[in-house]
Order: sequence, then structure tokens, then C-alpha cells
Amino acid sequence: MKVILNVDVKSLGEEGDVKNVANGYARNFLLPRNLAVPYNDATAALFEARRAEIEARKEQKRKDSASLKEKLEAAVVEVVMPAGSNGKLYGAVSTHVVADALTKLGFEIERKKIELPGAAIKSVGTYKAVIKLYEAQTAEVHVVVKAENVEAVPEEKPAKSGKNKAPKAEAAAPAEEAAPAQEAPAEEAPAAEEKAE
Repeated sequence: MKVILNVDVKSLGEEGDVKNVANGYARNFLLPRNLAVPYNDATAALFEARRAEIEARKEQKRKDSASLKEKLEAAVVEVVMPAGSNGKLYGAVSTHVVADALTKLGFEIERKKIELPGAAIKSVGTYKAVIKLYEAQTAEVHVVVKAENVEAVPEEKPAKSGKNKAPKAEAAAPAEEAAPAQEAPAEEAPAAEEKAE
């Protein structure tokens, strides 16, 4: 079904775009929510009359995107993660982590718009993340991954040795219980000899 979008629809298009979509998608999602109107001569003429207004909004989005690009490229995103002595992270820096770091810097960027080298960053260093902006514009953001100082906890080793001692103590207790049981038959034996006499 051919429709004209009333508003910007994520992953489909922008206001005023003419799109071919599945009949069910149009009838069940786009049309009931007033996100699109069926394409015909009347709706095409209506959108043609609004063309200047729509283009002005698109131009404003381009300007906003250009200024956002400048701000993003000037920013440096620092991420601190636990890492081993060889620089390998004990996890990975994903697009979700970068999006959270950007939010702390005051940028609201969807994680779907962030592309990292590879699927995720797995070692300490400086990387470039590509952020998709409006239309074909992209911004390169420097992501600095630093190692978090992880100190070894010395209490863990004694706790492990303490656990090993506990089973030994438990093992000793059944041996003590068994010993009196063996002594009891020895005491009964002289009594049995006396009865025999």
C-alpha cells in the first residue's frame, strides 16, 4: 500500500515521504495512529501545498545536526572499566555503555545510532565511535577506555582455607562418636563372662 507519512517514523521515513508498505502495517499501525495517510491525488496535493513548511523543518534538523556534530567531535568520552594487567577488560564497552557516558556529558543519543569498532571494545585504549546523525551525517567521537585500579582482596584466601578446615573438623567428630561405640562392647564382654560362670 502506498502512503504519505504525516510525521517522522523511525526506521521508515520522514514527514512528507511517499512509501510503499505492507497492507497490514498501514491498516493496523500507521493509519490508526495518524502517522500516515493513504496516497491519492487529494493527499498528494495537500502535502505538495505543505512542501515548503516540511522543507523548512528538514533544514532546521540539518542545522541542529551540524551543530551537534561539532559538539560531539569536540567531546571526549572516558570510560573506566576493570581490566587485567595486560590491558584486557573484564567485560566489554558496548554501545549501551557509550550511550550512558554520552548522557552524563549532556548528549541524548540512541545506542542504535552508535557504531563501535568491532562489536564492542575489549581492551584499554583510545577508539573512534561513529554516531549517525540526521540523514547521511555522522560524527566521530573519541572514546578513551581506562583501566580501573582493582586491588586484590587479601581476605579471600583465608576464607578459602577456613572452608577447608571446617570439613576436617566435621570428619573428626564422627570418628570420636565411633570410638565410644567400640568401647561399649568391650565393657559388655566381661559382664557376659560373669554370666557364663
